[in-house]
Amino acid sequence: MTERSKGEKRFETEEDLSKVELPDILPVLPLRGIVIFPSQIHPFLVSRASSLKLIEECGGTARVIGLTAQKNPEEENPAPEALYARGTAVRILKMLKYPDESVRVLVQGLARIELQEFVQREPYFTAHIQRLEETFKPEREAEALQANLVSQFSKFVSLVPYLPDELQVMAMQVRDPARLTDMVASYLKIAVEELQDLLSTLDVRARLEKLIVILSREIELLELGHKIQSQVQSELNKNQREYYLRQQLKAIQKELGEGDARSAEIEDLEKKIEAAKMSGEARKAADKELERLRMIPPESAEHTVVRTYLDWLVSLPWSVATEDNLDIHHARTVLDEDHYDLEKVKERILEFLAVRKLKQDTKGPILCFVGPPGTGKTSLGRSIARALGRKFVRLSLGGIRDEAEIRGHRRTYIGSLPGRIIQGLRNAGSNNPLFILDEVDKLGADFRGDPASALLEVLDPEQNNTFADHYLDVPFDLSRVLFLTTANVLDTIPPALRDRMEVLELPGYTEEEKLKIVQRYLIPRELAENGLGDRKIEFTSGAIAEIIRSHTREAGLRNLQREIARVCRKIARSITEGEAAPETIAADMLKKYLGPPKFFSEVAERTNEPGVATGLAWTPNGGDIIFIESTRMNGQKGLTLTGSLGDVMKESAQAALSYIRSRADRLGIPTDFFDKSDIHIHVPAGAIPKDGPSAGVTIAASLASLLTGRPARADVAMTGEITLRGKVLPVGGIKEKVLAARRAGIHTVILPRRNESDLEDIPPEVRAEMETLFVDTVDEVLEHALRAAVGADESGARAPARPSGSGEEKPAAAAAGRSG
Repeated sequence: MTERSKGEKRFETEEDLSKVELPDILPVLPLRGIVIFPSQIHPFLVSRASSLKLIEECGGTARVIGLTAQKNPEEENPAPEALYARGTAVRILKMLKYPDESVRVLVQGLARIELQEFVQREPYFTAHIQRLEETFKPEREAEALQANLVSQFSKFVSLVPYLPDELQVMAMQVRDPARLTDMVASYLKIAVEELQDLLSTLDVRARLEKLIVILSREIELLELGHKIQSQVQSELNKNQREYYLRQQLKAIQKELGEGDARSAEIEDLEKKIEAAKMSGEARKAADKELERLRMIPPESAEHTVVRTYLDWLVSLPWSVATEDNLDIHHARTVLDEDHYDLEKVKERILEFLAVRKLKQDTKGPILCFVGPPGTGKTSLGRSIARALGRKFVRLSLGGIRDEAEIRGHRRTYIGSLPGRIIQGLRNAGSNNPLFILDEVDKLGADFRGDPASALLEVLDPEQNNTFADHYLDVPFDLSRVLFLTTANVLDTIPPALRDRMEVLELPGYTEEEKLKIVQRYLIPRELAENGLGDRKIEFTSGAIAEIIRSHTREAGLRNLQREIARVCRKIARSITEGEAAPETIAADMLKKYLGPPKFFSEVAERTNEPGVATGLAWTPNGGDIIFIESTRMNGQKGLTLTGSLGDVMKESAQAALSYIRSRADRLGIPTDFFDKSDIHIHVPAGAIPKDGPSAGVTIAASLASLLTGRPARADVAMTGEITLRGKVLPVGGIKEKVLAARRAGIHTVILPRRNESDLEDIPPEVRAEMETLFVDTVDEVLEHALRAAVGADESGARAPARPSGSGEEKPAAAAAGRSG
């Protein structure tokens, strides 16, 4: 008998077991997870109470019991139906009790049996059994199968490290094919179902065939496992070799006096790369560059380039984000604290928050704030960032002409850096800041590229999740960034870029809005800025109104803020000189602080003669009024146009003259007046470029006033494009133009009827104060405009302006190559 390793014992014997008599009734012990074959000696552990009782009663008497496997090894107390019908009759050779009361039993298989009928269930099973006889027909094919099985088993033993090589010799010495199959099966670690199938197969040749198939499969798995193990071992050996060489390199560098600092640098970068939690592509690039850095000597110029690149990669906020504050009421409070009015913009921001609250993975909108200077576009972006709890990044695009400012320079250039987008994200330390791109309408283009085109990918929510900076050369996700842009005009923004943005207009402020903004925001701020915060100094409403009307003429608030700051500085100076600070600033005190008024009303003076009409214009700084003057001279059909007019405005003047000539009879003008006259039309101020068709009705009114001798009304201003048929077409910038008329002291405006819906954008208090006349034809314009003057309202002087139509007025340079 032979004992094997790991405490597992199996023995073989040449005793003729077929002559061992078996009783008709045997106690039956269920086995979990193992199958014992005839002629084999096998140990197993007994721990169940019923099984211990069986061993205790039968181990010292008959010592022959029946063993059969459970169908479900997890079942603790199986019923007879849960046992396989075929098992093995065994003889108990030895028992060993353990301290935990379990028993280790060594048994020898005697014969295959079949359980017929259970006669006892408690305290353990007993059953009638039937001894099963095997069948085998000796033939050459069976001998070949037996030889093949021995060969396969020898190979199997050589591949399994825990099986002794002596098994190969034992298998060759077994002549009985039945005993050989039982021996081989007992050494296989396969499923219980397969072992039970081998036990139940009485045809020895069939058992040989099944075992050969099973052995072939197991050998294939073992060879594959050895192959994998060999590869793993080879990789481990390679890593160990690299580690050994690296340690040698460290020792050499240490001897040279350059190892410690360099190793610390590499280790520090490794930790930063691990902590950065980059995207897959970025991590791959970082690891590759780190390996390059290991090989490059520190004195090499390439070392600095690679190190700088890695510093940029690890410093970017790949996985760092701030949590949005989605409290709608908090956001509304913050926006109202920082800005007065601007309801449309505030509503859009609150809508964004509401959608983000319901759907977390929504992409950030690209909002574009368009309006005159000083209307709060940039400061509004800062307030939105504060309301959302996001980091704020501002990038001024004015005057940028190099595409690399947006996308970065490639690393092949000396001193290359990432673009301003990546730089802003690094400074913010968050991958979801609020990014405001200021003055997007002032981008330039030259031989270095077109920055506006480079912004197309940045400002496209469908593309910017894989934004690739030329310096990094790996994609960075910008989809979580909330981009805001600001512009004074839309005309200079390329159409493709404008299409990616949602435009929100911030028009100029009304006088009432300016009054409240000054009282609520500007005065407390300027008092604090100029060291007067601890003094109670009040500006009366009349004083503020006087500053707005007589010292500023703008759509925004910048000049107004400067004038208030000027007053505060004068007061601060008087205090330092020993004078007492005034408690109240009234309108009659402004001359002392600001000097004489800068703007006056000149409408009545300029329109008390025929040939002068008041028009309305849109400018980047808001709306304004313009005066169109016409005069008649002796001559022959000459038309002179002056005032830096663009082509579209010149064509409007020609169309107006043609219409007046066609209506000469109805207007009471001699039909041949043009044969003996030259007409000169001038639009002050002459140094300001002007273009656009919206001055058409004003030019027509100026010509009609000149030729009929009827002065235009001083309290009426007008805007609209005309056709040769006398139709008045709609124009843009209605809100700005109406507010400009109100600032100038005009209370009646003539507008195209198709612009009637634009009045909804005008504040209710302005609509209530202003009289609005809507017209369809030039005849209606002349009917309302050419009446006897009833006096001029007080107004200020004009700021340079330019008329336009079909949308907005444009500078002549911006409108080049366009009509309308």
